[in-house]
Amino acid sequence: MSPVLTVIIAIITLIAGFILLIKGADAFVSGSSAIAKKLRVPPIVIGLTVVAMGTSFPELAVSLTASMSGSNSLAVSNVTGSNLFNLLVVLGMSALFAPLAVGRNTLRSDFPFSIVCAFLLAVFGYTSKTPKDPSKGVIGMVGRLEGAVLLVLFVLFLVSTVVVALKARKQEEKTTEAQGETGKEMPVWRCILYIVLGAVAIKFGGDFVVGDILTLPNGIEVQYGATAIARIVGMSETLIGLTIVAMGTSLPELVTSIVAARKNEVDMAVGNVIGSNIFNILLILGTAAAISPIDFIMENLIDIAVLIASSLLVWIFAWTKGRITRAEGCIMLSIYAGYMVYICLR
Repeated sequence: MSPVLTVIIAIITLIAGFILLIKGADAFVSGSSAIAKKLRVPPIVIGLTVVAMGTSFPELAVSLTASMSGSNSLAVSNVTGSNLFNLLVVLGMSALFAPLAVGRNTLRSDFPFSIVCAFLLAVFGYTSKTPKDPSKGVIGMVGRLEGAVLLVLFVLFLVSTVVVALKARKQEEKTTEAQGETGKEMPVWRCILYIVLGAVAIKFGGDFVVGDILTLPNGIEVQYGATAIARIVGMSETLIGLTIVAMGTSLPELVTSIVAARKNEVDMAVGNVIGSNIFNILLILGTAAAISPIDFIMENLIDIAVLIASSLLVWIFAWTKGRITRAEGCIMLSIYAGYMVYICLR
């Protein structure tokens, strides 16, 4: 297929993907917000669970497919890249639309826990007793045992979040009884429909934007999305994996959080990012490592160190004023731009 036709197909699929992402995120946030009100739990809890899980589907699908085929060497890079994108770009862009207020419980537990998860991943990868292969840059491995530990931590995180939700629900019920019922709630069936259709649109929108190679029945290979354009301009497969794939699988978080911020659901925007980062490390890497051990290279350790440092900085931003301001959002975007330059040069 000619390069011109490939570019045309890539642009069409990019546009279609972005439309699906935006419309899907709008429906997903509306349904999730309505569910939060109906269950009488804080939007941050829904962001940490339902929204985070929904927007983490692309990372989960990519990592599981790679693990089952035994080719998950880029799993840590993709997850770390996605988490950095979530933290710096998703929160940074969202803060440009509306300053992001961060709740006390998030600052004291959820945010620090996401940093601990990243630190634990670095410890697991670097201290592994698996024989190292310096010739391939391998310094360790996240094995099945470490994967099981990550999955156990994920279950404990979910249990803790549910306990917080139940406490908040009791408090909300008391407040509602004292003030009386106000406002018209969305029917349950419509909430579920919005969430399901939104998640499906987000999933396929992300696929269209990232792109891949599709083989037709007649044997002709059709490239589409951003990956097709990257190959045409000569980007390597590794660089594509660290940039376009990592960013592409984070597009759901980006669009969902921006839509949530514009709808003034800032708690859900923050919860989506923190929850997704925790899900990516504990659930996605935990599952991938449990299926097939993941090689850990020096670049992984450097990227995780950048993730931890960036997380600490954003945590300080949120802690000092109780919110992430537009100016701080600009700083976060600048840091990510610098990181991208480093990634392309190394």
